Amino acid sequence: MRVVEISAPGGPEVLRLGERPRPGPGPGEVLIEVAAAGVNRPDVMQRQGKYPPPPGASDIPGLEVAGQIVERGAGANSFALGDHVCALVTGGGYAEFCVAPQAQCLPVPTGLTDVEAASLPETFFTVWSNVFDRAGLQPGESLLVQGGSSGIGVAAIQIAAALGSRVFATAGTQDKCAACVRLGAQRAINYSSEDFVAVVKAETAGRGVDVILDMIGGDYLMRQTAALAEDGRLVLIATLGGARTTINLREVMVKRLTITGSTMRSRPVAVKAEIARRLQRHVWPLIEVGKVKPVVFRTFPFAEASAAHAMMERSEHIGKIVLLA
Repeated sequence: MRVVEISAPGGPEVLRLGERPRPGPGPGEVLIEVAAAGVNRPDVMQRQGKYPPPPGASDIPGLEVAGQIVERGAGANSFALGDHVCALVTGGGYAEFCVAPQAQCLPVPTGLTDVEAASLPETFFTVWSNVFDRAGLQPGESLLVQGGSSGIGVAAIQIAAALGSRVFATAGTQDKCAACVRLGAQRAINYSSEDFVAVVKAETAGRGVDVILDMIGGDYLMRQTAALAEDGRLVLIATLGGARTTINLREVMVKRLTITGSTMRSRPVAVKAEIARRLQRHVWPLIEVGKVKPVVFRTFPFAEASAAHAMMERSEHIGKIVLLA
């Protein structure tokens, strides 16, 4: 099968087409003939040598795919041969065939193409796990999404708004801010020209927001705690601005703040399976009635994976970049 390989740690140019044996599914796994694979920040970090695959995972990048099931391992009877699914995987997505635990597969939502479905798993699993499971966002509460035009951002804005929360988002240009508002944000904040803490305080009558979803970390952290309401929750999913910082512990204590975070790739199949069940129960119906929509910015063939990575690194996109097998 054709795959996209990382020839050596480095820039987008180190991605190249290669040939690998077609894999076979083990117990509880299915083999998917990949139609499309989503591109995510962890793929870029893996290519740079900063995010190695966990033990036992494929060295081929790619954490989400969509396509048709062509083979099933022992006990993998939840889907039939020929079913179209999207799946969260620990690696191996940039390939014509990819093995996935059946528990991490979801049916392609009615009305969506495989390309659209390939843009869902990594971001939707991450958003549900962090915003709803860890931070416990409730209807009527407020959420600030840092990086609202990213793949994570467009998912978080839509799901939270559809489930009854008041959503704010940050983005770096007016076009990206306008996109966040179209997706359901009540107010988008241009971090190039506005102070998100001041805007959030003004929009909430000085109270602050209940939950912040952050992928920046670093020096943003002290500002995040200032923007939170009493009993607010900050959930970290990346450290694009750095992994070390200084915070005001007295503010954490006085406001009874919770600071948490997680990664997804190395978590056990059983944990991801439960997230998949919750997504199918709570979010898939919203997709099927059009309240939550995939946002695919651009597609590239496998042979142009380096161009896809370069686009992601330039942060030109709104939503997801998807590779076509």
